[in-house]
This record gives sequence, structure tokens and C-alpha cells, in this order.
Amino acid sequence: QTFTAWCNSHLRKAGTQIENIDEDFRDGLKLMLLLEVISGERLPKPERGKMRVHKINNVNKALDFIASKGVKLVSIGAEEIVDGNAKMTLGMIWTIILRFAIQDISVEETSAKEGLLLWCQRKTAPYKNVNVQNFHISWKDGLAFNALIHRHRPELIEYEKLRKDDPVTNLNNAFEVAEKYLDIPKMLDAEDIVNTARPDEKAIMTYVSSFYHAFSGAQKAETAANRICKVLAVNQENEHLMEDYEKLASDLLEWIRRTIPWLEDRVPQKTIQEMQQKLEDFRDYRRVHKPPKVQEKCQLEINFNTLQTKLRLSNRPAFMPSEGKMVSDINNGWQHLEQAEKGYEEWLLNEIRRLERLDHLAEKFRQKASIHEAWTDGKEAMLKHRDYETATLSDIKALIRKHEAFESDLAAHQDRVEQIAAIAQELNELDYYDSHNVNTRCQKICDQWDALGSLTHSRREALEKTEKQLETIDQLHLEYAPLGAPWAQWSWRSVGPGFLTPTSLDRLVELGGPAKFHTCPPGLPMWPALQAYMRLAWKGSRSWLLLPLGGSSGGTNREQQAFQAVGAHGQRPQARGDPGRKPDNNLRGFLWWLVEVEGLPQPHLPPPPAPPSVQEIGRISIEMNGTLEDQLNHLKQYERSIVDYKPNLDLLEQQHQLIQEALIFDNKHTNYTMEHIRVGWEQLLTTIARTINEVENQILTRDAKGISQEQMQEFRASFNHFDKDHVGALGPEEFKACLISLGYDVENDRQGDAEFNRIMSVVDPNHSGLVTFQAFIDFMSRETTDTDTADQVIASFKVLAGDKNFITAEELRRELPPDQAEYCIARMAPYQGPDALPGALDYKSFSTALYGESDL
Repeated sequence: QTFTAWCNSHLRKAGTQIENIDEDFRDGLKLMLLLEVISGERLPKPERGKMRVHKINNVNKALDFIASKGVKLVSIGAEEIVDGNAKMTLGMIWTIILRFAIQDISVEETSAKEGLLLWCQRKTAPYKNVNVQNFHISWKDGLAFNALIHRHRPELIEYEKLRKDDPVTNLNNAFEVAEKYLDIPKMLDAEDIVNTARPDEKAIMTYVSSFYHAFSGAQKAETAANRICKVLAVNQENEHLMEDYEKLASDLLEWIRRTIPWLEDRVPQKTIQEMQQKLEDFRDYRRVHKPPKVQEKCQLEINFNTLQTKLRLSNRPAFMPSEGKMVSDINNGWQHLEQAEKGYEEWLLNEIRRLERLDHLAEKFRQKASIHEAWTDGKEAMLKHRDYETATLSDIKALIRKHEAFESDLAAHQDRVEQIAAIAQELNELDYYDSHNVNTRCQKICDQWDALGSLTHSRREALEKTEKQLETIDQLHLEYAPLGAPWAQWSWRSVGPGFLTPTSLDRLVELGGPAKFHTCPPGLPMWPALQAYMRLAWKGSRSWLLLPLGGSSGGTNREQQAFQAVGAHGQRPQARGDPGRKPDNNLRGFLWWLVEVEGLPQPHLPPPPAPPSVQEIGRISIEMNGTLEDQLNHLKQYERSIVDYKPNLDLLEQQHQLIQEALIFDNKHTNYTMEHIRVGWEQLLTTIARTINEVENQILTRDAKGISQEQMQEFRASFNHFDKDHVGALGPEEFKACLISLGYDVENDRQGDAEFNRIMSVVDPNHSGLVTFQAFIDFMSRETTDTDTADQVIASFKVLAGDKNFITAEELRRELPPDQAEYCIARMAPYQGPDALPGALDYKSFSTALYGESDL
């Protein structure tokens, strides 16, 4: 019964079974089929005839195959099997069981039987009331069978409920569970075992061997699944790092593309306040927006290097980012960003200088215009005043002298008007935002100036004409005196007391003139001549003519000095050494006064020590001694010292901002700009982070590949020997010389060049032209390290697939964790082989793709 059940457990895989072990193997057909199933090999083609000779030939083919496996068949011949000899047939089956089910069992180099026994003892050791010492009485109570099942599938057996005094129940429970869940047919009878003093050892061994193979197959599948899970976990982690890199690179490049147009915007603002707001926005960009991006860029390079290291360690192909997202592309974009940033800052400062000059010119225009307008106030009314009409000759001469002084003052103001016009012209050329009002005011001043010129010329003419008239009258008075005296005496006697005026003269005419008066002295002048003199003199004394005014303008020296004093407001004071120099009343002059005259106060505390330079960190990373952990700790101390120095950089930024707000853009005390310091600081942070990452990757490589500290130091010494310029990387020729020194055949011939190109494709997959130390140690240790391969993964999938050339989604979900099963299902291509079934998946192409040998 046991042998029959065992045979059927295998024949069932071929779609057949036997009912009677003595009869069903007589023709040799099922015997050959059984051997093919349990061995996995093909036997010679059987003969299909019904004659005895055909049956004997088939059985002989089976016995020959058994003998070819090193099994000695004693007293077992084909004739006995064909004749249905039960003893010989059972002996043959037992021999087959021993060879194919028990012989391969080996635990700690024991024999098959002892190995199977030792395996049972170890598996059942933790269970109470179980003591496996043999393959007969140790199994009578059934607890050993249940313990084997519970040890491997605890969910199938409630072991704590079993009782030692109920062996039949225990045995039947184990047999039923094994048949239902483990696909192990029931080969034994519980009552036979319990009622037999010494159960059949061969039967027990056969049945127990089925447990061994079932669980060892499960163990093999578990081992295969574990290998696949490990490989997939590495692949998933690497893909996650790739996705992170792609996203971070995309975000960073998008930020760069979005920021560069803002930095390249050169549209000027109208006022200095608006430009200073732009400068403040730029400072916010420098202080708030850019520093996180500097960290992202540094982290991006670190992630890329770490990813490449992990890919090399797991025997995966190098990562090639999407087009336009290489580290070199990001560096190029970053360089463009910094160039735009530098140009934007220079433009901002130049614009602020320009607007400062415009504001200064506009203020100068307003001051000169105000002074001029104040001076011209009331001048038109003065020039239009006709005060000369009632003036005497002495008054006229005083007015003329006063007018001459005004003309001199006017000529002096001509330069001021020309300066005002020149400033207005310059403001127009510099595109001053308020040019319209400036032009209007300037035109008004020029028009008023022309009017003053005309009025001045007219007044001079009027004054000169009046003066000439009054001088003529004075001359007439002199001529009139000798003529008028006799007439005066006469008129007083004849006409009456009073002054001889044109009125009184007219009165005389009305009376008939001197001819009527007989008392008129005969010696008086002729009457018509006297009358003409009097009328001319009287008319001249009451007439005024307006004189056109003209001449050049100007200003007094005192006024010009005062204006220049006002216009010079805000200019840089004298250099240090002038103790009498006082600060100007604006921020710029005040700061210059502090720096140049008074001197800035010196801090009382000594400045903190400067952090290491980029060159120093590069030298440290090459020349450090000790273990990699010591080097890592040393570098992290440097990193902390750099971070601790950051407050000093912030203070320097604040001082730089104050100087810029004071519109001071040149510093004669140093050649370094804030841009130099800022870029140097960012390079320092990036370099120390990159160097720390390199050491961490070296530790990762050392631990993964079992490299000793001595080997690592030897690699470092060889690398440094050929790194002549101490840049931490070898050029192609330096690397070739290093390989030749290590015994690699890469001489300058066709074969050597081909080998060298192959090696370069491994150590420099991105074709940068440089071999880093990390890539160097990866290459040096690659061939000596036991890593997973595509063939191993294919073999593991084949175990899960039950030796099929394909695997199904159901099998993947049964054998692998859910996330990894779905990962495989989503990426496996449909299987196209001739033995394909619906839903079959190609695990071979998937496995080769994991290692870069094909595409997913």
C-alpha cells in the first residue's frame, strides 16, 4: 500500500496511476514513465507491442536506467517483473525509492538513512513527547508526524491539542493534513501502525521521505523566493533613487529655467526707490530662495554618486538619466544661472548709480531754478515802473546808475540760466522720469529771462532819453534866464505877482501880448522866441519815453559760491587726516566720514578661525590616514566648523547691504567682492558634502565586497601615486598607467586598446573622461565578489514556476510578497514559447533586464 501510494504520487504528475503494483508494472510502460517523472530525464522510446519480448525489453530499459544511476540490482531481473513476482517488484520499487527519494538526503555528510533520521530529529527536537530514534516505533503514537507538519506549516496543526494516548487520532490527523495541504498521498494505515509491535521501517522511511521532499521543496522555493525578493528589493530601491533623482533634477532645472528670465530682465524703473526694491528682492533671492537650491544641487550630486555605487555593487548597469537631466546639464544650467545673477546685480547697481545721478541732477536743477526764480521775483514790475517820468535830472542819473548795477547783476545771472538749461538737457538725455515738469519749468525760466532782457533794454532807452531831455531843459533854463528876468519884472508890474508859467503866458496872449501893454520895456526880447522857450521847457519837464532794456545776465561771486555750496551737498568729503572735516548731512557722506575721517570701531573679540578652503578639503580627502570611519569623523568635524562659521557670513552680508544702501560700490581695501565670498562659500559646502559622500560610498563598497582596511589603503596608495595633480580623479592615460602597474594587459596595441576601452566603459559609464577613486575600488574588487547574476535569478524563478519556462501571476502572488509580486507582474512580458498558457509571463527576459542584459 505504501509503495503503491508513493508510485501514484509521482505518476499522478504524468496523468496516470496504478491500482496493483504487481500487475501494472509488468509491461514496463508505467515503470519507464515513473522513472522519467522522478528523474526528470528521458528514457529510450518504449516498445508498444503486447508480446512478452516487448514487455521484457521495456523492463530491461527501466532496469538499465536504474543501474546507470549507480544502483546495484541484486537478483532482480526483467523476467520476474514481467511474470508479476510481487517480492521482486516491491524490491525494485524500494530500490527506486532509496535511489531517488532517500539517497540524496544528506545532513552533515551522513548516509541517506542517517541523514533522513537526523533531519527528523532536528525538526522535532522542540516538541514534547517526541523522541525520534528510528523509523519504526518512534512513529507509532503519531506525534512525530504531526510535529514535522507543525514545524513547517504551524497553521495546519493544533499541536497543543494532541494527546499521546490517542495515537490513531494523531496518525489520521497527520495523514489527512498531509494529503489535503501538502500533496502527500496517504501511504500508511493508522490501525496497522498502532496494532503492529514494530511498524515496517521501509514503509515509514518512504512516507517520511515524502515529507522531506515536500518541505525541502518548500525550503527550496522559499530560498528562491528570498533570493528574488532580495534582488527585487535592491532593484526597487535603485528605481526609487532614480525616480528621486529625476524628480529633483526636473524641479531644480525648472527652477533654474524660471529664475534666469527674472535675472535677465533689464527693464529699468523710474525712481531710485523702485530700483532699491528690486535690489531688496534680489537680496531675498540670495538669502531665502537660492540657499535651499544650493543644498538641492549638492544633494542631487550625492544621490547620483550613491546610486551609481549601489548599482555597481549589485552588478546592475549604470544609471543614465533622461536627456537633459545629467549632472553635467544641471551644472551647465547652474553656471548660466550664476552668470545671469552676476550680470543682474551689476545692472542693478549701475541703475542705482544712474538714478542717484539723476536725482542729484534733478535736485540741483530744482535748487538753481528756485534760486533763480527767487531772484527774478519782482524784477519785471521794477522794470515796468515809470518812476523816471517825475524824476529830476539828479534822480534820473541815480536811476541810471541803479539800472547799470542791475544790468551787471543780470549779466552775472546769464551763466545760471545756461546751467539750468544744460542740466535740463542732461536730464532729458538720461531719460529722467519727470522730464516733462523739468522742461516746463526750464522753458518758463527761459521765457522769463528773455522778457527781462527786453524790459531791461526798454528801461535803459527810456532813462537815457529822459536824461537827455532833462539836460536840454537845464540848458534852456540857462538860456531863458537872461531873457526871462526882464519879462518877469514886467509881468509882475503889469499882470500881477506870480511865477511866469505857460498859463500866465497864455493869459498875456489873451490880453493882446506885449504890444498891448505900453509899459513893456523896449529892450525886452521878442515875444515869440520867449514863448517858444517856455513851452519847450515845460513840455520837456513833463514827458517820459520808455527805453528798451537789454544786456547779458550773470550773478555775483557770493551767489555763485552759495549755489555751489548747496549743489555740492552729498559729495564725498576729504580723505582721512582732515580733523576739521565734518560729516555731510546724508547717509553716504556720513558713512564716508566714519570710514575716512573717524574710522570704524574695531571689534573687541578676536574673529573666529576661518573654515578650511576648498583646496584644503581636497587635500584632506586625498591625504587622510586611518580607517574610513576615522576619515569620515574627521571630515564631519570640518563640516561642523564650516557650518559654525555661517554667522560671520551673515554679518558680512548685513554690512555689505548697509554699504550698498549708502550707495558705496567700490572698496579700495580689498579685491574680493561679496560675490566672490558667496560663491566660494557655496563651493566649500558642496565640496565637503561631496567628500563625505565619497567616504561613505567607500565604506559601503568595503562592507559589501569584504575589502580589508589594508587593501583599501593599498588601493588608495596606488591611486594617489598616479593622481599627479591631486584632483581626486585619474585621466585615461593615468588610469591606463595604473592598470599596467597592476598587471593588466592594456598596452598600446589592438587587443590592449580593446580591453582598456571595455574597462573604461565600466569605470566611466557617463564618459566624463575621469575615473574617481570610488569607481577605481569598485573595479578592483568586482571580479572577486560573489554577486547575484541574471542566471541565478532565472534559476530561482524556475523553482517558483515548478520547472516551467514561464510563470503565472497566480504563482507570483502565492510565492512573493504582494508589492513585489505586483512589481513583477507589471513588468514581465507575456511568454511567447510553444508551451505557453494563457497569462504566462516571461521571467527570463525580466531577469536579464534587471541586470541590463536586455530591456524591460
